[in-house]
Amino acid sequence: MANPRDVVRIPDAKVALSTASVYPESTATAFEIAARLGYDGVEVMVWTDPVSQDIEALRRLSEYHRIPILAVHAPCLLITQRVWSTDPWVKLRRARSAAEKLGASTVVVHPPFRWQRQYARDFVEGIWRMANETDVRFAVENMYPWRYRDREMLAYAPDWDVTKDDYRHFTIDLSHASTSRVDALAMLDRMGGRLGHVHLADGRGSAKDEHLVPGRGTQPCAELLERLAVTGFDGHVVIEVNTRRAMSGAEREADLAEALAFTRLHLASAVKVPRR
Repeated sequence: MANPRDVVRIPDAKVALSTASVYPESTATAFEIAARLGYDGVEVMVWTDPVSQDIEALRRLSEYHRIPILAVHAPCLLITQRVWSTDPWVKLRRARSAAEKLGASTVVVHPPFRWQRQYARDFVEGIWRMANETDVRFAVENMYPWRYRDREMLAYAPDWDVTKDDYRHFTIDLSHASTSRVDALAMLDRMGGRLGHVHLADGRGSAKDEHLVPGRGTQPCAELLERLAVTGFDGHVVIEVNTRRAMSGAEREADLAEALAFTRLHLASAVKVPRR
């Protein structure tokens, strides 16, 4: 319990809902739920939903629901290999353009797949070049090795652990940290002041990328949020959870409300201040 001489400090970080969190519902549904539950904004996952690829449609949703678009997740997934071109650099340029037009401050990007050899060779330098051309942050996200039974495949290059390379900004994803079986707080320390963006979700160390509601796994979600509060983190904390097993819209919404409440609670940090 906080001492009466303590004060509660809440960082400037905004809490957003990833549109991926409502899958298999639509991008439009994510805006509706985020507004109704009181999220500060949304992160748009650009994928096969045509609305997620349409800047004007996204602008209309943002204006109608009065909820800002805080980040754009570039189409880096296996299922989005043909979204916004097959050229990965074109995808990133379009993501940057979308972020600029929609007022989003961040583009989230995954490291390349290993079979994207030329893209992987040029990736670190290319991300720096693109970051120097805009005020939008390119926040590169930690990934994980792919596992099947006792076999492990390194699917990303230069590395799934993005702290091994030099990027201006990072995204830390706690579900990915769980799947890769690394210490998320140690990874946070390595990112240091270059942490620009957070994907908050839980996990139990499974080989599958679980994206559980925070508090339902073994990841230090609460501890990470409390550290962000103490250090005055001013990026965005994005709820990116898997609600595909929800039996109804009400159950999905309850999960997303729980995730928001958990995040806001642990971002409120009691900070001791000395007596005068």
